[in-house]
Amino acid sequence: MFSGPLEDRVAISELNGTYADGVVRADAETWGTVWAEEAHWNLMGMAVDGKDAIVTMWKGAMGGLEAVSFHCVPCMIEVTGDTARSRVQTQEYMLTKEGKTRAIGGLYEDELVKRDGRWLFSSRTFRIVAEYNPQGD
Repeated sequence: MFSGPLEDRVAISELNGTYADGVVRADAETWGTVWAEEAHWNLMGMAVDGKDAIVTMWKGAMGGLEAVSFHCVPCMIEVTGDTARSRVQTQEYMLTKEGKTRAIGGLYEDELVKRDGRWLFSSRTFRIVAEYNPQGD
């Protein structure tokens, strides 16, 4: 379900676009701008708290990849004042530095907060929904 002011829902969709842009370009500075300082990230059971720790973990996860194509589509955004919840479907195509490939369909379940007129992720939980070539052969 989509609910709340359209302007906020568009801003949250654009926040996801910034996240995806940072992934595709392996740009930690851009990618890091989407997180609240006290944010929580759960990446397939690996949980970390705080923006700096989240960016550090992401850099480690990206370190073994040569390239990533990352697409995301918000499938639910509910805005209530200066907080929101969303679900975002993802498709990722990855090429490792060893030349192996993987394709993942995933789902983020998010909580967001609006600070100084700007939306940020305060919590993201990611799980894989479907995967092709999980061993990267």
